[in-house]
Amino acid sequence: MNATVELITWGGIAWAFLPVVVAIGVLLYWSLDAGTAVYAMARMLAQLVAVGFVLTYIFAGDSPWIVSAVLVVIVTAASWIALRPVERKTGRVFLRVLAAIAVSGGLTLALVTQLSLDLDSWYSPRYVIPLAGMIFANAMNSVSLCAERFESELANGKGYPFARSAAMRAALIPLINSLFAVGLVSLPGMMTGQILSGIAPVVAAKYQIVVMCMIFGASTLSAALYLWLSEDASNAGAHA
Repeated sequence: MNATVELITWGGIAWAFLPVVVAIGVLLYWSLDAGTAVYAMARMLAQLVAVGFVLTYIFAGDSPWIVSAVLVVIVTAASWIALRPVERKTGRVFLRVLAAIAVSGGLTLALVTQLSLDLDSWYSPRYVIPLAGMIFANAMNSVSLCAERFESELANGKGYPFARSAAMRAALIPLINSLFAVGLVSLPGMMTGQILSGIAPVVAAKYQIVVMCMIFGASTLSAALYLWLSEDASNAGAHA
């Protein structure tokens, strides 16, 4: 297959923002929070441009210390962002989120890089950092959905078992939907990127199978670990 990649110009990127402008116009017309969407898009643009230059340096350096530092930043940022919809943003809640994401995501990352891909070095940045980003980002979303729903159910007077089940069901909705849709409704980002770069579709599909397994496992286990760590806190709140 052709292994060349079509380069995207800044002018081409500008055209991609056309539907974004229309979408923000709809939010403004409906008097919704368009400001947050504009801020999020601006932040996304700045972050991706910056990370493009940073990753170039990291890939060239190939240092285990730099890779470790990047992983710490990713996990910490994911844990902090996961708290966004939660009303009680206490230090203990943050630590529970951090532990849930770091333990489940970290073990999944180690399994995939060392056993599934069998990398020569555990810190190979070209593999470890993108995979870590996918694992921890999806774990972040699951824990965020889980924590918000769990807190909401407790606030409505529900007991821990009911709140736990409702929270886990909420966390599983996007994960299950993605499993049903992959290959039928959508080609996920990693598979699409590999196909666009000239990789054979069958090879890209193998990688995507590993990715879907690691995302589902890490995300579900992160939500479950968060709920397990939150049991004592919910009981304490119920008896307060």
